Amino acid sequence: MIRTSALRQTPTLVGKNVCLVPLGPEHTDAYFAASLDEEVRRLTGAHGHLTYEQARQWCESRAGRPDRLDLAILAPGDGRYLGELSLYAVSPENETAGYRIALSAIEFTGRGLGKEATQLVLEYAFDRIGLHRVWLYVYAFNMRAIAVYRSCGFHVEGRLRDSLLWEGRRHDALLMAVLRGGFERS
Repeated sequence: MIRTSALRQTPTLVGKNVCLVPLGPEHTDAYFAASLDEEVRRLTGAHGHLTYEQARQWCESRAGRPDRLDLAILAPGDGRYLGELSLYAVSPENETAGYRIALSAIEFTGRGLGKEATQLVLEYAFDRIGLHRVWLYVYAFNMRAIAVYRSCGFHVEGRLRDSLLWEGRRHDALLMAVLRGGFERS
């Protein structure tokens, strides 16, 4: 069995270029602003726009959840908001969870921030929570993200054909997963 208390503790995880902290009300403005970025919305397949009130409610409701872990990605020096990530759909019986990450602006891509954040959260997921498997969905056109996930030990397990309709074109999503023994530590 996993340690669900490690989900409720909402850790702070510090790396060289990112700091992961519990997502909370203080992140509402930046979380909302990120939801307006068209390229971020395309990469995550988010058709609708959040209202500020929805963003506020989301950020306020993340703490102490026994079924998920929501963290803000911050720059360690100045605390600038870089994005957010989640371990969600945690299944204690199967020792599995889903994973998602979204950097808040395209300017933050290509700098290793997503990889470092993913490695930090996977280390926590496997070593502290006790998960065996972490899975995710990524759109097949997001080659940069796929390369990052592969470098962290994720493998493609399946393809969901035509799962996203974006601006008149259909796109596949890939199901990827990493097992505790296959996690690539930096």
